Amino acid sequence: MLVMKPTFLILLLFFSYTHFTAFSLLNPLDFLALQSIRKSLTDMPGANFFSSWDFTSDPCNFPGVYCSDNRVIALNLGEPRAGSPGLTGRLNPAIGKLSSLTELTIVPGRIIGSLPQSLSQCKNLRFLAISKNFISGNIPTSFSYLKNLQTLDLSYNLLTGSIPPQLTGISSLKNLILCHNRLSGSIPVFISQTLTRLDLKQNDLSGSLSSLPSSLQYLSLSYNRITGSVDRVLNRLDRLNYLDLSMNRFTGSIPGSVFSFPISSLQLQRNMFTGQIRPLHQVSIPTVDLSYNRLSGQISPLLSSVQNLYLNNNMFSGKVPGSFVERLLAAGIQVLYLQHNYLTGIEINPTAEIPLSSSICLQYNCMVLPVQTPCPIKAGKQKTRPMAQCREWRG
Repeated sequence: MLVMKPTFLILLLFFSYTHFTAFSLLNPLDFLALQSIRKSLTDMPGANFFSSWDFTSDPCNFPGVYCSDNRVIALNLGEPRAGSPGLTGRLNPAIGKLSSLTELTIVPGRIIGSLPQSLSQCKNLRFLAISKNFISGNIPTSFSYLKNLQTLDLSYNLLTGSIPPQLTGISSLKNLILCHNRLSGSIPVFISQTLTRLDLKQNDLSGSLSSLPSSLQYLSLSYNRITGSVDRVLNRLDRLNYLDLSMNRFTGSIPGSVFSFPISSLQLQRNMFTGQIRPLHQVSIPTVDLSYNRLSGQISPLLSSVQNLYLNNNMFSGKVPGSFVERLLAAGIQVLYLQHNYLTGIEINPTAEIPLSSSICLQYNCMVLPVQTPCPIKAGKQKTRPMAQCREWRG
């Protein structure tokens, strides 16, 4: 019969205890979920994020895994350094077993497949960001069960289908970023009044622009096929500090209140806006781009305080206000593009020296150019409009 010495028995008990506690630090369901997630994802060449994921040790010490009270509360998959090669594979449905998860981020890579429906089981999830991968399929409607969700970033993927109306009812949602996908259909009506950032650019969205929450501070809908008027919607969004509605099919007039928004750039180019531009006050927005629309009437002197003004390819007529010349010669205007309109004159001395930091283009209007300045290549080579077009325009 083998008799163990007391010292050996103590050491054996110590090693057994430490081995047990190493695994008891994490809930068994979370432990198994992390194993499944690891099996379905691999490092791309040049990445070594998973190199230290050794399941003989405590997973709470793995890179990207954060625990509290024996549960995984945050999962950041992939090396956070800029330019990391990222991960490849698919997202395992076992991720939904991490019931205490509050944050899930995945660095840019080549992850394919659809978003697991099981993510909706992570009821405490507040931050979900899976951008710049190859995620396809629809956005699960079950995401509406994530009542604590504050940020949803699925940008730069291959998502299709419509934006689930159920998402817009999440009262805690602050940031919805779905840009650079292949989403279609209309923009649903938002019930949430906490949303501050809505980025849907570079999709295939259509229909008219419905009601948006007045809490919005950032709105980007460029490169879609959205139609209709923006008057009622924009008049309510007086908290915006960024607005880009370019590359759509919006019609009707541009409300004067838009030019009073506390924004640094107003992007409304390449739509079908009509009517006159009537700002309520002197415009303090540094960059205003209204090019490639159907705007008409005289140019408002209240726009002369804009540093970069693009009014080209519209139907503006009359003379350019003298305040523009003053600001231009004083280097207060950096870009003034007025080409391809029906303007009849500008009071500027042909011998005046335009500052090198300023650029003006008057090409293809109903006037003899008083100054010869470089214009963008897209302006063409023809200096003035055919007189027949000018006479027809004047009626």
